[in-house]
Amino acid sequence: MMVGIDPALTSPGVHSRDVVLVAGPWLSGTTSLIAALRDLLPDQTFVEADELGPADAPAAVVFAVSAIAPLTESDCALLDLMGTHTDLIVGAVTKIDAHRNWRDVLAADRAVLAQRAPRYEHVQWVGVAAAPDLGEPRLDELVGVLRQRLTDPDVARRNRLRAWEARLETAIRRYQTDGEGSDRAARVTALRKTREDIVRGRRLAKSERTISLRSQVQQARLQLSHFARNRCTSVRSELQEDAAQLSRRGRSGFEAQVRARVAAVVDEVEEGITAHLRDAAAELTLPAPPVPAPIPPPDIGTPTLNSRRLETQLTMILGAGFGLGVALAVTRLFSGLVPGLTIAGLAAGGLVGLALTVWVVGIRGLLRDRAALDRWVSDVMTALRAALEERVASRVLAVETALTSELAARDDVESATAADRIAEIDAELRQHAVDTARAAGVRDRRLPTLRRALDTVRTELYGAERTEIENCGLTESINNRRSEF
Repeated sequence: MMVGIDPALTSPGVHSRDVVLVAGPWLSGTTSLIAALRDLLPDQTFVEADELGPADAPAAVVFAVSAIAPLTESDCALLDLMGTHTDLIVGAVTKIDAHRNWRDVLAADRAVLAQRAPRYEHVQWVGVAAAPDLGEPRLDELVGVLRQRLTDPDVARRNRLRAWEARLETAIRRYQTDGEGSDRAARVTALRKTREDIVRGRRLAKSERTISLRSQVQQARLQLSHFARNRCTSVRSELQEDAAQLSRRGRSGFEAQVRARVAAVVDEVEEGITAHLRDAAAELTLPAPPVPAPIPPPDIGTPTLNSRRLETQLTMILGAGFGLGVALAVTRLFSGLVPGLTIAGLAAGGLVGLALTVWVVGIRGLLRDRAALDRWVSDVMTALRAALEERVASRVLAVETALTSELAARDDVESATAADRIAEIDAELRQHAVDTARAAGVRDRRLPTLRRALDTVRTELYGAERTEIENCGLTESINNRRSEF
């Protein structure tokens, strides 16, 4: 019959076995039921679900459920699985000896199954007690139903039709799913999300690195400039304090001391710049930039300590006047005390006046030298500060250029890697689209034939009116599966 509709439909794809499958949910009493049936019907083979292969179809299914409560959704799903390729199904409510309301449970089970699918409307339900606590087992009704139904010559034909119906429904659903790409929807969605994540991640990573590089460079420029200014200010204060306490003998070594301190400040700032920029590169996970050759200390010149001529003359005149006044005072002191020592008083007064004159001139010269050295130190520190700020700016600029180049190279490598991954994803997405289009073409070619074959099978099973109902049920089932995706 099927070959006349489609030559490819040669077999329902299952192996019919002359056995009765006894199955049911957990604690439904299937073990005791199958043992009792084997004793009562020794000429019939009873098996459990694990004794059948995936392609085996039993001649009948005894679905055992406990009388404790009506069928649940999981129980119905189990029956759908066990009776997929078998038309003859008998419902058995077990443990009726322990539950007085088993008839209500049986009626509820019958109603639940009848609402689930039209094929379950004519399932026969019986109550059984395979291993009662008191009394004899109650299996007569079930045994009678099995003997009657299994001897019906139409059972084998209806079972084969049911197997064909299951195969055709499965094929139609598969073609529908493949043609709509429902089975690929999750993978396609995941690929698109991965692609978006890669693009977004590359954009965010590049922005974050650029912002981080700019921030590190700005911080380095600010902190290093502040460090150089602070060092210059601190050293200038120290040197000016030394110049203010300078003695006559220390003037000759003060210039060497200043030059040594300037060189030390230059080395300190160079080391500080190198360490700070190395830490900044490590913070950016970039290689440390090369350290350029150190700069020589700036030319600070020599202090001008030569006295001005007019200033020197004025100092000598003032000192001489001060000394003459002291000499006259000493002479009068000696003359007033001892009139005979006038000559001696004149000599002593002259010596004291000369000594004071020399002392005043010397002190004035030392103060002038201290003031000149103070101004020189200020000029030296100003020049040093300018040189160090220029050094900071040039090194930070060089490091910024080097790190920017390194960052650009790294971005190029990562962009190439991301582009390769995106290309792979795009290729897979295109392949999914091609496969879906190809499956849609196969679906459009195969579905009319399969539906015609299914209509033929259902007409044999249910008649023309029921065939329409079953087709509506198949369409609804396909739509439900489609909505799940």
